[in-house]
Amino acid sequence: MKKAIIAAVVVAASALYLFIRTPAASATQPQPVPISANVPSTTSAGAPPAGASPSGTPSSGAASGSAPTAPSSGQYKDGTYTGPSVNAYWGYVQVRATVSGGKLVHIAFLQYPNGHSASQYINSQAMPYLTQEALSVQSANVNIISGATMTSMGFRQSLGAALSKAANS
Repeated sequence: MKKAIIAAVVVAASALYLFIRTPAASATQPQPVPISANVPSTTSAGAPPAGASPSGTPSSGAASGSAPTAPSSGQYKDGTYTGPSVNAYWGYVQVRATVSGGKLVHIAFLQYPNGHSASQYINSQAMPYLTQEALSVQSANVNIISGATMTSMGFRQSLGAALSKAANS
């Protein structure tokens, strides 16, 4: 009887571990996620921003992930700019910013902490808020989201670096 109880506890603990654990592949190979926000721009539907190839990468081969085009009257040079991958303790945060008409019009997460189910849940809640606020204020100066502090800080750093590349001097 004692052996049966011990065996049941071991099986239950193993099952719980497998249920909570996420696949190792997602922890080692972060995938781009579709969570992003768009602001209507002057480009035609489905067309990449000026200076970007259909894949979203710069077509001019410009250094640092930027693809500036003709000077615009806005705060930033038009193009697509990728920020660095920033360590956010539970994983890395990296964003790509698209500028059109001198304004920040799109932000996509290329990497975000998703190695644990809790990280996936927290970031699925936080990323849309971070994206919308950055588009609203047209900068990386967004509020830190409680419960997603490290992701928020990584977002600010990655987006800030991307927008520094895009800044009109």
